[in-house]
Amino acid sequence: MAQDTEVVVIGMGVGGEHVAERLAGAGLDVVGVEAELVGGECPYWACIPSKMMIRAGNLLAEARRVPGMAGQAEVVPDFAPVAARIRDEATDDWNDQVAVDRFTGKGGRFVRGRARLTGPGRVDVDGQVYAARRGVVLATGSRPQIPPVPGLEKVPYWTNREATAAKEPPASLIVLGGGAVGLELAQAFARFGTVVTVVEAMEGLLPAEEPEAGRLLADVLRREGIAVRTGARAKGVRHAGDTFRLTLDGGEELTGQHLLVATGRRADLTRLGVESVGLDPDARALAVDGRMRAANGVWCVGDLTGRGAFTHVAMYQAEIAVRDILGEPSPDADYRALPRVTFTDPEVGSVGLTERTAREQGLRVRTGMTRVPSTARGWIHKAGNNGLIKLVRTRSAGCWSVPPRRDPRAVRCCTGSRWRCRPRSRSTGCAT
Repeated sequence: MAQDTEVVVIGMGVGGEHVAERLAGAGLDVVGVEAELVGGECPYWACIPSKMMIRAGNLLAEARRVPGMAGQAEVVPDFAPVAARIRDEATDDWNDQVAVDRFTGKGGRFVRGRARLTGPGRVDVDGQVYAARRGVVLATGSRPQIPPVPGLEKVPYWTNREATAAKEPPASLIVLGGGAVGLELAQAFARFGTVVTVVEAMEGLLPAEEPEAGRLLADVLRREGIAVRTGARAKGVRHAGDTFRLTLDGGEELTGQHLLVATGRRADLTRLGVESVGLDPDARALAVDGRMRAANGVWCVGDLTGRGAFTHVAMYQAEIAVRDILGEPSPDADYRALPRVTFTDPEVGSVGLTERTAREQGLRVRTGMTRVPSTARGWIHKAGNNGLIKLVRTRSAGCWSVPPRRDPRAVRCCTGSRWRCRPRSRSTGCAT
C-alpha cells in the first residue's frame, strides 16, 4: 500500500537536500530519496574535492614563483596529503551518514533507492509507493556526457569521479574536453608532475566563455608544460596494459596512462517516469516557470532545468521552490546576471551574457578589454599576473564614463560606431 506524505524529493544533491531540509524544518512530512550519496556530486566528486586539488596545485605554483621575486625555494610535490584530505575532511571516505542524520534530525524521512514517478503525486521507490499530497520535487542532477568515440565504451576511462578519488597523480593523462572540469583537473595534476594533454573539439578552450579568455588560458597551460590540441576531434581509442591510445581526426595518436573524459554533463529523464505527469522523457531539460514548477504538483531544481550545472544555481532555485510550496511570497527566478567561475590559474570568472550570446540575442554591444599585466595590480604582482578584463556593454545602457574634468559640459557616450565627446543634454545629462 502507498505511504502518505506531503512532499517527496527525488534526488538529494545540493538542491534537493536544501528543499528537503527546509520543508522538513518547516514542519512538513517530507520523504527524501537518494540512490547514491546525500549531498550529490559537489561535496564528494566535484566542487569540494577538486578545489582541494586546485588549492594544493596553486601552492606549488606560487612557491615556484619565488625565485627572482623573494629569494629561493625548492618544491617537492607530494599528492598524498591532498588525497588524504579529500578522504578525511571532504568526503568521510564517501560516507554520507552525517548528511543523512542532518536531514532526519529535522524530521525528514530518508529512503535509499531509485525513485520513479508513476502518476500525479505518486512515487515508486524500488517497489514502495509514496503518495505526496502537496507534490514532488525533482532534483536528480546530471551525469557525464560521454561522446560517441569508437572504442570508448570498451576502455576504463576516468570521469571527474575517478579523478578526484585518485590516491596519486598518474604519470601521464589525456584529457578529452577543454571545458571547466577538464581544465581544472588538467592543471592540478600537471602541477604535481603529470604529463598532460588536453584535447578540445572546438576551436578554443572554454568555448562557452569569451574566446580571449580561452586563448590566454591555452598560452598559460602551454607555458606550464601542458600540451593543448584545439579543433581536434577524437576518432578512436584503444587501451592495452597501462596505456591509452587516442587517435585524432588528423591521424595523430596520443598516449597516456589514464584518459579523463570531461566533455560536459547531461540530465537523464528517461528513468524518472516524467511521462506519467505529462512531461517529455526525451527532453534535454525540463522547462519550468519562474516558481520552478514543471507541471501541476511537480517542481524541478538544479541541472534538470538546463540553467547550468552549477551548485549556486541549484541552491537559488531550491529556495524559490521551497517558498512556492510553503505559499510564501518570492520573486520569480532571474538568470540575467548569472555568475560562473572556472578555477584554473588564472581563474576565468564571468557574469551575464558573453559577447557572442549577446549578439545572438540581437543586442547591439560594445566591448572594452585590458590586460592584467598593464594594470597597477598586475605590475606590482609581476609573477603569476596573467589575465585580462573584458566588459561587454549594450549600446543602449547609457553613459560609459563620467564627464572629463577639463570640460564639465561634455560626457563620453556611445554614438554609433565611435566614442565621442558631445555636449551634455540638459534633459538627460547625457550626450544624445
